[in-house]
Amino acid sequence: MDGDAEATAHRFAPGDVVVRREILLGEVWFAFPTICVEDSDDLLALYIASGTRFGFPKAGVFPAGRHPWLGRHEFWRGHGKLMLHRPGEAHSIDVFWSGPERSFAGWYFNLQDPFRRTAWGIDTLDHELDLWWAAGSDSYAWKDVEEFEQRLMEGRYPGMAEAIRAEGRRIATLLDAGQRWWDEAWASWQPHPAWLPPGLRDGWDVAPVTEHVRL
Repeated sequence: MDGDAEATAHRFAPGDVVVRREILLGEVWFAFPTICVEDSDDLLALYIASGTRFGFPKAGVFPAGRHPWLGRHEFWRGHGKLMLHRPGEAHSIDVFWSGPERSFAGWYFNLQDPFRRTAWGIDTLDHELDLWWAAGSDSYAWKDVEEFEQRLMEGRYPGMAEAIRAEGRRIATLLDAGQRWWDEAWASWQPHPAWLPPGLRDGWDVAPVTEHVRL
């Protein structure tokens, strides 16, 4: 088995550190370490713990501008976030909590490249455009619509605009129809008390990247 196939076949165990990298125009431009909650045929669930530090390439040269968090956000603030991925889908469903009692805050439909496995974790790319369904609300709201259009003007998603919009519309249509393709029990999930923010391993920014094949 060659290296790429071996990475693809690799599964993570609960508690393993999984590096989530964003690949923009063939280059690594952002990453952070997560903790594996579940890795099965149908679901990859990853947790980013409060206080987890972000990683940005040191070169200072980026294919479509600096990451918007560079210089403003160094680590994940507030409660941790759970990210639910289904293989092949161009979004994750992120679970948020808020307040001193860690109450469920809502579901966040994060549009992104379908994840690709690496030896250390996964590669993807956030698509800026999202949907948010707050706990207790009757419906969802679109997020970052203007920012998405600005990113298109900056050249961040060449040839991808309509596919990204179509994925957003697909999610909205499913929600409008009352469909739930995730387990809502995740709203009450609790991280293991021993899970502290992990660090990024050396070489995360220079390891070979995986490219999403766009049809």
